[in-house]
Amino acid sequence: MATVTEPPKADFRLSMLIYDTRYRSMTIQVVALIGFLLLIGFLVSNTAQNLATSGKTVSFGFLGEPAGYDINQTLLEYSNQDSHLRAAFIGLLNTLLVAVLGCITATVIGVIVGVLRLSPNWLIGRLMTIYVEMFRNVPVLLWIVFAMAILIETLPAPSAFRGDDPEATMKVFDTVAITNRGVYLPEPLFSRTLGDIHFFGTSSMNFSVSIDLLLIVAVLIAGFIGAGIIKRRADVTQEATGVRPTTWYLRIGVVVVPLIVVLVALGFHLGYPELKGFNFQGGTYLRNSLIALWLALSLYTAAFIAENVRAGILAISSGQTEAAGALGLRPKRIMSLVVLPQALRVIIPPLISQYLNLTKNSSLAIAVGYMDLTGTLMGITLNQTGKELETLLLGMLIYLIISLAISSLMNWYNNRVKLVER
Repeated sequence: MATVTEPPKADFRLSMLIYDTRYRSMTIQVVALIGFLLLIGFLVSNTAQNLATSGKTVSFGFLGEPAGYDINQTLLEYSNQDSHLRAAFIGLLNTLLVAVLGCITATVIGVIVGVLRLSPNWLIGRLMTIYVEMFRNVPVLLWIVFAMAILIETLPAPSAFRGDDPEATMKVFDTVAITNRGVYLPEPLFSRTLGDIHFFGTSSMNFSVSIDLLLIVAVLIAGFIGAGIIKRRADVTQEATGVRPTTWYLRIGVVVVPLIVVLVALGFHLGYPELKGFNFQGGTYLRNSLIALWLALSLYTAAFIAENVRAGILAISSGQTEAAGALGLRPKRIMSLVVLPQALRVIIPPLISQYLNLTKNSSLAIAVGYMDLTGTLMGITLNQTGKELETLLLGMLIYLIISLAISSLMNWYNNRVKLVER
């Protein structure tokens, strides 16, 4: 019987790294990695040499020095004698505040506009189209400045609320004052407070959190968890028997009743703003800069979200709508129960990008005087200390962490709502 001999193996040659498809991709990746590392090394070496020439050293000790400037909108107590680190933290909280408020508002508006763009009513559809095209094609900075100008020029000054026959009056049962300096809302107060918890006892980063607030948040979280458990038990009962038990009053009660009990126990009451001197005192103060930034970012981003929602709805087969209509469902129920749940798999991925864009666009806040992370750490702190490298690196790192956190959270939600295929 004839034996089959294997062909001799070719010896490895350097030319094979380029011409042999087995090694070519690896060669390109190694060369690219080496080039990238060389570029990073050049930048680091050049930066260190320039710093040494100018007599500067990389140091973050400036964060413990007194900031020496005020911040007009704060969520925590702050004075100009606090450290640059605390000022940066206050700016970070302001950034997160605008980002959270903007994302929620933009999502609500975007979903409504996206659905109405597909309305069979010609007028409503055209109006929504005008809104989307108008906001998408004008830079967001112009919208921010424009919103600020409207608030300043159209709203009454605090002096207009003075006198027996004032030109302007407070709204909502004389509890809300809307002025060209900002909006004054009732402030939640507690007559039987539990005190505060202090974190970071150092002078550079000392802040406290109200135990009352922590208790209320804990009760709300427990209530929502309880409502979720009741809903899941109702789902199981419906799957087993075909009849869904009425549980809406239990789900509301498990959230509302414990909250009311806690508020009564803490002596909850409201503190109202009052006109004293040249301005209102007391209450919760929302500056025009915050409102203008929040409004402009929300309306601008909502235009993009509306297009994402419209694309997601159009991606659903018309047979789904027709089948739901054949079962007797009304158009609103078809949209909420059939179309939108399936459209989420198309809507969520681009929605993540819009949330990231809104968060990063909040860095334009300094245009209207709102002190966010860019205005504090990468603005006044940079100018006062001359630590441009350190402040910018810290700012970039913080924005990177925020963006990665938003992406991770939304990707987790996207995996929860995506269709499970066999």
